[in-house]
Amino acid sequence: MRRNQVREKELNITHDLLSQLLLATDEDGKFLTEMEIVDMILGILIASHDTTSTVITFVVYYLADHPHVYTQVLKEQMGIASSKRQEELLNWEDMQKMTYSQNVINEVLRLQPPSQGAFKQAITNFTYAGFTIPKGWKAFWSVHTTHKDPEYFPDPEKFDPSRFEGRRPAPFTFVPFGGGPRMCPGSEFARLEVVVFIHRLTTKFKWSRLIPNEKIIHEPSPIPANGLPIRLLPH
Repeated sequence: MRRNQVREKELNITHDLLSQLLLATDEDGKFLTEMEIVDMILGILIASHDTTSTVITFVVYYLADHPHVYTQVLKEQMGIASSKRQEELLNWEDMQKMTYSQNVINEVLRLQPPSQGAFKQAITNFTYAGFTIPKGWKAFWSVHTTHKDPEYFPDPEKFDPSRFEGRRPAPFTFVPFGGGPRMCPGSEFARLEVVVFIHRLTTKFKWSRLIPNEKIIHEPSPIPANGLPIRLLPH
């Protein structure tokens, strides 16, 4: 019904995602099937919502467990807040000042990447680390394993935002958004969302976790098993 209404212009709502997909055609001029539309919408929901919410969850998780890191983030964010008029919105210059907060985000992404990796298909025979991968085989690259490599991240299980200070990780060792030409196009927008959340939360609250040893499960993104209940304490 919605498909017919949009195509026959009975609805004057064509700027939303569903309407755009209903109107989209492939290179042969054919409309997308319902399953193709469902697949695209689910992909967008997972990529745009689940990933960012995972990072925000673990920012809260790790800052609760590392008061000295929280204190540094708070100092940075309060410095920015003190330079703003009441109710004045953050701007791009403010974002550039959030260097330590960005290091915290990087360390969260290193330890708890929302995406665990992806399958790729070999387009030619190649050999890696003594293993020959035939053309056409599927290979899975693991974000989590890459981020825990002690050769590039000493003491890899430790939450340490300072490891990102003053230098960039070696190419393709820090890949929470993938890498190369197919790297996630929304990576910088996601960072913007998370750092704005950090600013709003830390300048108003301190918090503690109600389940100190809460387990982390993967479905497939990492999530605290009990939903990360916290106690908020206003400043």
